[in-house]
Amino acid sequence: MLAKYQRLESEGVWRADDDAQRRDIFVAIGDATLTLTDLNEVALTHWSLPAIRRQNPGTRPAIYAPGDDTPETLEIADDEMIDAVEKVLRAVRRQGRHPGRLRALIFSGIGAAILGLGVFWLPGALSKYASSIIPEATRDSIGARLTSDIERLTGAQCEQPTARAALDRLTERLFPGDSLTVLILPSALETTQHLPGGTLLVSHKLVEDFETVDVLAGFLLAENLRRVENDPFERLLKDAGLGAAFGLLTTGDMSGDDLRAHAERLIVANRATLDSRALANQFILTEVKPNAYLTAVSPAAETVEILANAGAQIPTSPLLTDSEWIALQQICEA
Repeated sequence: MLAKYQRLESEGVWRADDDAQRRDIFVAIGDATLTLTDLNEVALTHWSLPAIRRQNPGTRPAIYAPGDDTPETLEIADDEMIDAVEKVLRAVRRQGRHPGRLRALIFSGIGAAILGLGVFWLPGALSKYASSIIPEATRDSIGARLTSDIERLTGAQCEQPTARAALDRLTERLFPGDSLTVLILPSALETTQHLPGGTLLVSHKLVEDFETVDVLAGFLLAENLRRVENDPFERLLKDAGLGAAFGLLTTGDMSGDDLRAHAERLIVANRATLDSRALANQFILTEVKPNAYLTAVSPAAETVEILANAGAQIPTSPLLTDSEWIALQQICEA
């Protein structure tokens, strides 16, 4: 259903909330999202297709929202785009009403076992195997291509020189000896994400919206723990499917379409839940106070207790000077 519309684009009018001004934008249907970009083709936001709701059924221009009870709206007048969105939404609803049809009567004995292996075991096993034998140079190359696709969606990474130096100092302070790269992105990404090749992606909000660098440091520690515990290259292969894994094993490369689709999903993907004690250990090892991070993320009570107890063991030590933090907060203003 989606393949027919993946290149479809139109104009639209977007409003971030009830108090915001209406903005003329471009709308494009992606693999799993509706992408909204400004007139300079910088991504403003991504809406998950299954979550989209129409506010005025049967009336045109059509008005959509990214979910229930949200003030954000998108107005579309283009008939072809409206028809495409409606077809996609109908397909999603049908899938919701029929989450799976019983086919067990067709299969029995060895046939069911083979199907189970093919559907549930083989993709994960092949992805894990391919990930384990791919050279670091290939990981780095594919990670760099993914970074380019991410920047196509979010805009180019923020690189004000003085701020970049402060960010590099913070990265070395948190991850001494690790070959990690931290990129601050100017739009679309809500908090953090990670890519193959040792790249951590950070939303500009984490440097602009908080008073202390400790919040950014906490998010970086958490995202790096996700990267260590869940191989981002294996995640990429599982997302791309069996064909991509076979292709990588035989050619040593992945298609641009697979990487672009994965980049789109990463921007809106939910971050994996972390073990609270493992995260607390990261704060202790790096001597970062978790207090500001806890205030920013408002986790479950058990996590608050574990991290707070860890924080009591950590001496107070500034991560950056005041001037460095002020410079870092302005990294996207160049």
